[in-house]
Amino acid sequence: MTTPLEDGRNPAPARRRRTGLYLLPFLLFVILAGFFLAQLMSGRDGSVVPSALLDAPAPETDLPALAGMNVPGLRSADFAGKVTLVNVFASWCAPCREEHPTLIQLAKDKRFSLVGLNYKDKEDNARGFLGELGNPYAAIGVDASGRKGIDWGVYGVPETFVIGRDGRIAYKFVGPLTPEGVSKKLMPAIEAAMTKTPTQ
Repeated sequence: MTTPLEDGRNPAPARRRRTGLYLLPFLLFVILAGFFLAQLMSGRDGSVVPSALLDAPAPETDLPALAGMNVPGLRSADFAGKVTLVNVFASWCAPCREEHPTLIQLAKDKRFSLVGLNYKDKEDNARGFLGELGNPYAAIGVDASGRKGIDWGVYGVPETFVIGRDGRIAYKFVGPLTPEGVSKKLMPAIEAAMTKTPTQ
């Protein structure tokens, strides 16, 4: 019987390959941990996700109305000439329930229009959700398949877009709106959009 050294084969490279395979998951973990730590230490606001659509025209949208709510569907043609908040919501979304009182308060401000994009929801459930909590929306578009949400670059629910009077996306807020989030982030974006003329 010959040993590995006697038959001309060196076991060291095989051992090194096995050791490398064992270290790979650890190295991936270290890289990912470093990335997330850098994000945390950067001071960037996690509620604001960069969007390729910022300052671009709002996606062409013509969604049917949510039946039984006595408000029209969602049409991007209606954005022109006024500031509009497009709130992406669903009845199955727990954070949407959390933010709803804030939306009810926002709807009282008549300087802008608050509209809803009902995302991947069942219409009966959406009606029940709004029937229980109140309807803050001047229009509601039903996006049952979620395809229009893809056009809007929706990452999750809820999300809120500020559309300027020129029909362009001026700001995107990701996550549930709170009174603090409205006063510190959303309202300044709304007011900036209101002061900007459509030709600017």
